[in-house]
Amino acid sequence: MNFINFMPYLNAFLCGGLLCAVGQILIDRTSWTPARILTGYVVAGVILSAIGLYDRIAEWGGGGATVPLTGFGHALAKGVREAVEEQGWKGVLTGGLSAAAGGVTMASACGVVMALLFRSGSKR
Repeated sequence: MNFINFMPYLNAFLCGGLLCAVGQILIDRTSWTPARILTGYVVAGVILSAIGLYDRIAEWGGGGATVPLTGFGHALAKGVREAVEEQGWKGVLTGGLSAAAGGVTMASACGVVMALLFRSGSKR
């Protein structure tokens, strides 16, 4: 295997691993709930996208940057930015959902499938 062809995989692993490590440190060292940390990741993705840094992170980290929740925040911000350029202020309301519709639909569909396949309840 050529080393140059391997670099995108290594970058994705390092980027995703770093994001996970930061999340684990926040869980271990703070009293924040997992929901607060996950929401913070989405907001961090939006902020980093708004100031123009997340495009460079995603270019370097590939799937390691676009798949986690920070990538979802980036997709929302990027969708809003593009929709505002095309539609004006109406894009503030529609852009984020349009950009993230595929991910939201897939998550919802997988949730329905899992609910149909497995039964929740006590493990007694």
